[in-house]
Amino acid sequence: MPTERRNAILSIIDQYGDVSLSFLCDLFPDVSSMTIRRDLIYLEERGLVVRTQGGVMSIKKLSNGNVMSPSNDENEYNFRAQQNVHAKQLIAQKALQFIKKNSSIFFDAGSTMMALAKILPNDYMNVISTGINVSQELVAHSNINVIIPGGTVNRATLSVSGTDSLAYIDKVNIECAFISASAFSLDSGFSVSNMYEAELKKKVISKAKQTIVLLDSSKIGKTLLFTFADLNSVDVLVTDDEVSDSLMRAAKEANTIII
Repeated sequence: MPTERRNAILSIIDQYGDVSLSFLCDLFPDVSSMTIRRDLIYLEERGLVVRTQGGVMSIKKLSNGNVMSPSNDENEYNFRAQQNVHAKQLIAQKALQFIKKNSSIFFDAGSTMMALAKILPNDYMNVISTGINVSQELVAHSNINVIIPGGTVNRATLSVSGTDSLAYIDKVNIECAFISASAFSLDSGFSVSNMYEAELKKKVISKAKQTIVLLDSSKIGKTLLFTFADLNSVDVLVTDDEVSDSLMRAAKEANTIII
């Protein structure tokens, strides 16, 4: 319902002070960006928000002189990190069985990857990660060699991507890649909202001997702008809940294991 959605959008804006349009579109993937824009116009006309270039700011926070000090992108990452925490921890525990000593592993960015990094044993291995905070977590392990490819940092996801990252991935051999996705549907596959991150994920999957996607069930049945893989490209899909019969059939046809 429009009223419920607008109330939810207003609550998010009031909580974080200011957010970007792309962030709101990620949170409400079932409606178009134009619908979100109309919702923001509706809220602005009622004096509840102020639209900015590429985003929106809370009137309540401005009135109180209490806009949060971190950047908008930092707020976006923190918001995502606080969502579905138990599901991410469960996925991380399931994924741990695929970690092997003395191997070359790729860790994607994202809060689910962070959950896995937190429980990783201090075994000898090489880990390439595009996640800034994931790398920081892993570097505390004395036996893990941590490598961060060069590239441009996306503050909203705390990840690096771009031509430098692609060039580096071209040079390395990856035994097992742990990939995150922002959405998945049978029609569109695994997708994200950032084109450069999608291209990097494609490159990593093409280089990896085994690809494991970590995806919490709240993202299943949704689609974002850039698809980076379909089920045929993925060896294992790790999620936190039972999946539909249609997804199980599609996974079986693609020889993809779901756990």
